[in-house]
Amino acid sequence: MAVLRVQGLSAWRDDRCLYRDVDLSLPTGTVMQIRGPNGAGKTTLLKHIAGLSGRRAGQVSWASTDSHDDRDTFTQQMLYLGHLPGVKSALTVAENLQALAACRGINLLTHTISQALNTVHLGGYDDMPCHQLSAGQLRRVALARLFTEPVPLWLLDEPFTAIDQAGVRELEGWLAAHSEQGGVVLLTTHHPLALNCPLQFLDLQAIVEDWH
Repeated sequence: MAVLRVQGLSAWRDDRCLYRDVDLSLPTGTVMQIRGPNGAGKTTLLKHIAGLSGRRAGQVSWASTDSHDDRDTFTQQMLYLGHLPGVKSALTVAENLQALAACRGINLLTHTISQALNTVHLGGYDDMPCHQLSAGQLRRVALARLFTEPVPLWLLDEPFTAIDQAGVRELEGWLAAHSEQGGVVLLTTHHPLALNCPLQFLDLQAIVEDWH
């Protein structure tokens, strides 16, 4: 049974239609990569599904909860990670994770943060100011949210950016594990994925060509 439904989703940039009438019906355990050339609307589509972008037509629902009618319930089921790490450089690693979780009404315990940082190989970085971190380390701080804010729906925009080959393999493992646990992942990436689970594709360029 489908848990994520996208019906008739359309988006415009200025007066240009990026995509039109996108329909998705994804069951638990789905990992789907959104593909298309630069400017095709991959990031826009993820933001629209997450409810973070305006000017759209269509409907998004999770387990029959409409994202427009019951925004709070829908938001509690999903986590959107953008192509930028989304952390404040003046705060420590732990302070960033606490602040981001607090926006969702989650009060993180110290050991939860430490466990998540150990998972992403930033153990001991809890009190490190983020302005002292490398680009790869900042990406790992963002990815730690997958473990401090556990939700069934992951919306990930270029999550492999700035991480090394070992990190790539680990992230691929986390995606597969989330699928095996019944989660749903939608992501954009230019990285060729090697997952130990089925991978589906949504080609935005093909949708535009079919429409024209």
